[in-house]
Amino acid sequence: MAITLRRLSHALGAEVCGIDIAAGVDDNTFAAVHEAFLKYGILLFRGQRVTREQHIAFSRRFGELDRHDNLPRDRHPEYPELLMVTNAPKANGQPGDGKYTGQLWHSDMSFTLVPALGSLLRAITVPPVGGDTMFANMTMAYEALSPGMKRLVENLEGIHAGGVRKIVDLSAERAAETRRLNPPVAQPVVRVHPETGRKALYIGEKVKSFVDMTEAESRPLIDYLCRHASRPQFVYRHSWKPDDILLWDNRCTMHLALGDYDEGELRHLERTTVLGTPSGRYVE
Repeated sequence: MAITLRRLSHALGAEVCGIDIAAGVDDNTFAAVHEAFLKYGILLFRGQRVTREQHIAFSRRFGELDRHDNLPRDRHPEYPELLMVTNAPKANGQPGDGKYTGQLWHSDMSFTLVPALGSLLRAITVPPVGGDTMFANMTMAYEALSPGMKRLVENLEGIHAGGVRKIVDLSAERAAETRRLNPPVAQPVVRVHPETGRKALYIGEKVKSFVDMTEAESRPLIDYLCRHASRPQFVYRHSWKPDDILLWDNRCTMHLALGDYDEGELRHLERTTVLGTPSGRYVE
């Protein structure tokens, strides 16, 4: 099948037109999709009425999928490859754990030893207004740094924490489980993309501190880098429609769920996560 691409913003992103994921994607088409993925960092597939099985199968074309053992409460009970991004209430009436998912600037699974290569998020039910997601081009952000700042961050490692999000009914037991499943992981602040060879910042609001530095010493630089990377010229804002599938490259982007919608409106999306290459190490 022949595809065409429509740019989504100056910073990053392209819509892939002329593709039907449910009907299957041949090798030549997939090669073109993969080339666009590396070029634009984000790909949008609109109007994709797929089953969960088809969503998973298409995702596997990009690599091995994470079964989300680090986030067992958030994955689908029958499809561990699917992470539920939903504000649907629990059976007891309390808000779902996913209500606040993603409302910090981050790259997916950065708090693991094998952080995500890519994520494919499918919109099933979205609010009529809001519920947007913002993405930042971390390659452009790195390249815009001064030579002195590049030298400063080149060899730093950020300590990423997996439990940095709001959970409505957080108990001591739940907090202990989170710490056990997701001990702190150090990641390089500057990563070289394994396919394009370009350098990108690897930072976000889940970074607590830098290795061999205190949190107080680290915070001003973490805050600066996050603010710098999320400047408007580096950012794309996505407004979701039902049956959107959005694919992004976690190795050179970070993102933020805005939470800009009425809390009474249902927002339900499902995500697959493509495993990347090992880059982290456990730290105390």
